[in-house]
Amino acid sequence: MGTETDWVYRVFEPHGSEGWRPYGSDPERWRGTITADDSSEGPQYALSLVVVDLMTEWQVRGLHRAKHVRVYLWRDEEGDPEDADAIVEVRPSTHAELPASDRIRAPAGYRPGDER
Repeated sequence: MGTETDWVYRVFEPHGSEGWRPYGSDPERWRGTITADDSSEGPQYALSLVVVDLMTEWQVRGLHRAKHVRVYLWRDEEGDPEDADAIVEVRPSTHAELPASDRIRAPAGYRPGDER
């Protein structure tokens, strides 16, 4: 109790068939270290700080929905993505891209189980 751990994070974005690449036009902006209490909540705390920072930036930039990214977290130092201690994937809602009028709706009068 009372000890701390450094959690190293990095954010990646999808890059078509090439897989994942560092996120954004300034990849160093989305790479860093967060020091948290050495407890079971430490990794969740560090990941939540990164995700909140991402969402705040998207809101400030006028992006009203999340982008598709992965946040990788390693204990003490960055390693290979497959060796990450934790990974969080943020995906936009597919319905968030559609205006309400274009969303799929059940026809008027439809009831589940109706076989008309």
